[in-house]
Amino acid sequence: MPNPMVMLVDDEVPFVETMKKRLEKRALTVITAFSGEEALNILESHQNTDVVILDVKMPGMGGIKTLGEIRKSFPLMEVVMLTGHGTIESAIEGMKLGAFDYLMKPCEIEQLMAKIQEATQKKRNQEEKIREARVREALSGHGLE
Repeated sequence: MPNPMVMLVDDEVPFVETMKKRLEKRALTVITAFSGEEALNILESHQNTDVVILDVKMPGMGGIKTLGEIRKSFPLMEVVMLTGHGTIESAIEGMKLGAFDYLMKPCEIEQLMAKIQEATQKKRNQEEKIREARVREALSGHGLE
């Protein structure tokens, strides 16, 4: 399985830069965005992203709204919500809207890595099922079941 491709979305620039370095040391491909709007624009040209690590609380388009847009445009992409103190309710709301999971900030890098691996596995299993279904459909369309 190729290494996961991850997008970090958080308005705190030092946090994003530090996490990017730490995740890249663990052989992940990491792209970054500092707002929900920027994340959606970048994802248009990076549709092979496996997991989006998304902060709940951001100015402008918040994490929950961004999650909704990601689910609409990129239904197989998995999203892990990052939440600070006082935004647990938002993280739970995110789970109801289809987030893979949520983590409290600051989170342990190993815990984050585990979530990324699980979410990537889920996404790639779904993609494989879709590929298999398309192959079966193509074969049956030609009477080759």
